[in-house]
Amino acid sequence: MKNNSSISVHLDEHGNLVLPDVVLKQFGLKPGGKVNAEISDHGLVIRRSTAALARVYIEPTNACNLDCTTCMRNVWDEPLGTMPMALFTKILDDLQSFDPLPNLFFGGFGEPLAHPEIVRMLTTARQAGFEVELITNGTLLDAAAAEQLVEAGLNRLWVSLDGASPASYADVRLGAELPRVIENLCQLIALRDGRKTRLPKLGIAFVAMQQNIQDLPAIIRLGKSLGVDRFSISGVLPHTKELREQILYRRSMEDANLLPSEWSPVVSLPRSDPDETLLRALLEIFAERASLQVASQPVDLGVNKCPFVEKGSVSIRWDGAVSPCLSLLHSHTSYLGQNQRQSHAYTVGNIQERSLLELWNDPAYVRLRERLQEFNFSPCAFCNSCQMAESNLVDCFGNDQPVCGGCLWAQGFIQCP
Repeated sequence: MKNNSSISVHLDEHGNLVLPDVVLKQFGLKPGGKVNAEISDHGLVIRRSTAALARVYIEPTNACNLDCTTCMRNVWDEPLGTMPMALFTKILDDLQSFDPLPNLFFGGFGEPLAHPEIVRMLTTARQAGFEVELITNGTLLDAAAAEQLVEAGLNRLWVSLDGASPASYADVRLGAELPRVIENLCQLIALRDGRKTRLPKLGIAFVAMQQNIQDLPAIIRLGKSLGVDRFSISGVLPHTKELREQILYRRSMEDANLLPSEWSPVVSLPRSDPDETLLRALLEIFAERASLQVASQPVDLGVNKCPFVEKGSVSIRWDGAVSPCLSLLHSHTSYLGQNQRQSHAYTVGNIQERSLLELWNDPAYVRLRERLQEFNFSPCAFCNSCQMAESNLVDCFGNDQPVCGGCLWAQGFIQCP
């Protein structure tokens, strides 16, 4: 079933809530299974079971043709590699054990279109019945690549655009030319429309910083003119000292009042016509967000929630290593406030040694996903006052690796499509 769709449920003669079978299967709700639910002013929200695999992030390669200032690749010491086709074929074979089949997302910390077999991977996955998405910086999306992606039946193409003008774009995407990327995208759209197909649908991923946030309205206008229907806006993860000055969430990190509590007032916003007067008032409200809970009913602020667990996802590195999330695929450094934090890679195993089904159902990994959904970690992202916050190895609540209280994805500051 599609997201945000309505379903009909009923209570049986014993007062048990009865959900349609298709919903039970989609969200991994099985008899005897553990399910987390949340009560709010809007009703009861049943969260996806941690037993349900719905999305697989696949890193075809961690090599890239660009050298972007925001990239994790600037602060790691890891070998570059490319996923062999035989390994990818095993992934597809392993995934046939899951019902329903999960969505596949080609992306990680490299440029997927740099993989020499990427079109074959996409075609094989589509022929096997998977829905497939791919993210690209757009520079390798020439006419031949565009035609191959359309021919392969790619469901959605995400393009990373971090500036609406050549100058602001070049500040981030070193070595890339914005006009060429837009021309490549227009070329793909023309090829797609010429074949009278709606695929691939288009999305734009934007990393918001002090230096480019003024370009966001123009990026959205550009996207709408191209028929883009999804925009993924993320804050920047500061991997370097210079990037610390570019974050847009400093007050939110420093003021613990952002965390929901009985002491911070809730402002519930209605749907309204966005005229100039209203927008000015909303800007003033959001300027006070550090001391308010701002909601446009109903909304999830994303605090203390692992988005990768909420999506029912797993991440697979180019060499077959399996991690709970993209952030843990590679060891890297970043900054929490003024303090450097070392994030050590964490894997639950390798699909070259065990099947993905075995790894997914491994008791240690099952417990980890449950722990991530409960999110009982120390609040390193906001406290950040002891040596334990300097890595993801251990925290003051007694958790061991991986500890995720300092993860900015789990606080809603960083997002991935």
